[in-house]
Amino acid sequence: MQTVTIDDILKNFRSEKNPEREKRIRDAFEFANKAHLNQKRKSGEEYIQHSLHTALNVAKLGMRSKTIAAALLHDVPEDTEVTLKEIEEAFGKEIAFVVSGVTKLGKIRLKETKEELYVENLRRMFLAMAADIRVVIIKLADRLHNMETLGALQIQKQKSIAMETMEVYVPIANRLGIGEIKSKLEDLAFKHLDPENYKKTKELEEKEYGLRKKNIEKVISTLKSELEKENIKVLEIYGRNKTVYRLYQKLKTHEMDMNKIFDLAGIRIIVSDIPSCYEALGIVHRKYRPMIGRIKDYISLPKPNGYQSIHTTIFAPEGKFLEIQIRSKKMHDEVEFGIASHWIYSENKKDWKSFFSLKKDKEIPKETMTWIEQLKSWQIELGKNNKEFIETLKFDFFKNHIFAFTPLGDVIDLPEGATPIDFAYKIHGEIGNKALGSKANGKMVPLDYKIKNGEIIEILTSKERKNPSRDWLRFVVTSDAKSHIRRALKKDELS
Repeated sequence: MQTVTIDDILKNFRSEKNPEREKRIRDAFEFANKAHLNQKRKSGEEYIQHSLHTALNVAKLGMRSKTIAAALLHDVPEDTEVTLKEIEEAFGKEIAFVVSGVTKLGKIRLKETKEELYVENLRRMFLAMAADIRVVIIKLADRLHNMETLGALQIQKQKSIAMETMEVYVPIANRLGIGEIKSKLEDLAFKHLDPENYKKTKELEEKEYGLRKKNIEKVISTLKSELEKENIKVLEIYGRNKTVYRLYQKLKTHEMDMNKIFDLAGIRIIVSDIPSCYEALGIVHRKYRPMIGRIKDYISLPKPNGYQSIHTTIFAPEGKFLEIQIRSKKMHDEVEFGIASHWIYSENKKDWKSFFSLKKDKEIPKETMTWIEQLKSWQIELGKNNKEFIETLKFDFFKNHIFAFTPLGDVIDLPEGATPIDFAYKIHGEIGNKALGSKANGKMVPLDYKIKNGEIIEILTSKERKNPSRDWLRFVVTSDAKSHIRRALKKDELS
């Protein structure tokens, strides 16, 4: 891999720069370099390179100097004789706290079953997120470099780490909206878990993208000219192709027929603001015929992880389909860097515990912050029931999510497979308890109906109904619904 220097990190340090903050990063590097002196990784590279790569990944996300310093120091307490107390004395409580959180995540050494080890790993990850999200951001950056150097390990170890990456780290990166890291982790994990299909898909992607390259260049040139004529400020416009893993997943759902994949290659247009996004869309459609049913407005209706953009598929020259994505610079940063792009922690504040607050910054996606805040109480409620813990994870957090609407137009975020009862409890506990029937797009549906993306769901309630049905536990999938039903039934038994 390419050697990283401290100057590379400082070049990517995008926060407000001043001598004090740059000195903090340099001092952390010198401290870590001295601590890791003469240490080598299994790949043969100097250990400090891992710290530098991790810190570079963190810097590219736009994180501030204290987080970058913590990334440089993240392996010092675990892999050297330097103590956490010494780090605290040199860099203060806040940085030491973040380093401590990363260290704790790396110290899972249970002599238990694989399932218990897996569950404990997740518990610690979620507790770290609830305490300080920077811990998990550094851990994701750390995992990315580990995956990039996985070839130095034995095959079985490679597969084990790749599987954990796909099952734990990819979903967390996705939930935090960090698309830049999520996509890279997916492709790297896929490469080690299924090398044969990875190779075939990559070759196919390169071949097909190559065939579309000239077409893309022509369309970019045309659109640049048209947008300039209309005085729309284009910050960036470039060709893009689908990642290998995402392409493989799409091919599987379309009988491996490449002709059915409309978003293999495309163009991304980044403009200055929201009105410019819609103006650019009008120009694209004026110049090229859009494919009906392939226009998606994720600005008006963002995805559950906060993703915003406009997608449209056009009939390009030479009979090729091209997907056009249009978004503002702010949206693009949010897609690539997720929660890191909303960073509101002030480095001048003494109270590091208040590093994020939904009340202080309404721009942070409410769903993301609510998800993080739910973690502690959710774990306590589940207790030590490992099987239920994993099942709940699969549905509440790691499963693909859908949108459903209330009759008033409010958006409800649900995992695939959710029912009207799950929907009802997402709105309010009492609505769930008193649910009697439900409608989807105006038609009556059973309470165990699987809600489809974009449906309008109406819950019919009865004042006469006091408690939920125990039978509902057979088909609800969200932890919210299960918890409310059990509490109501227990309360009824005790009364």
